[in-house]
Amino acid sequence: MGEFFKAELKDRFLEYALERRDYFEIQTLYDEFLRPNYNLDFVERIIREIRDYDRQLLDVMSGNGMEMFMLASTPSTQDFLDGGGFLDMHVKEEEKWDKFIGQLPESRKLTRDEKEYLEKNSPALKKERTLLILLISAIGISFLFTVYGIVKDTFLEPQYVPMDDFERSLEKVRLQYQEENLRLNKELEQAKIIIDSLKK
Repeated sequence: MGEFFKAELKDRFLEYALERRDYFEIQTLYDEFLRPNYNLDFVERIIREIRDYDRQLLDVMSGNGMEMFMLASTPSTQDFLDGGGFLDMHVKEEEKWDKFIGQLPESRKLTRDEKEYLEKNSPALKKERTLLILLISAIGISFLFTVYGIVKDTFLEPQYVPMDDFERSLEKVRLQYQEENLRLNKELEQAKIIIDSLKK
């Protein structure tokens, strides 16, 4: 929030306190001026800033477990607002700064060495350099992973068996199966002969 708005808000709080002429809860200021865009903590912070400037501007009572619960204006409140309040102070401060800046001599041109020094040590440039280095590193790492994947798939994966070798192996397994089948058939035949002889 801008300082101008804060100064105006402080003056409005003081004016409201003058209109009430009695103690009122700090919650009332929140309800009147800042609900729903801000919270009660912000109201307390504004009141603290007023009291930090001058403790005589507002009379504050604690209660309900809160440091600032009830507020009321004081005789100093009216005098302060008649003198211009926080808004007038803010405007005068801005005018002083404008006058001060206007009195500064015209800025001289920087030498080449000064420009180079500023460019090298500029926080924005350092941040950009850091981001650029991170981006290049990320691209480099991605490239390395891609190359590794290609090399792994090409050279490091187990070699596939050529079709001829596969067919030879398959034929060998088929022959073994047939031989085993023949042997089992012979054994079966012999078992049948033995069973038949036992039956007779």
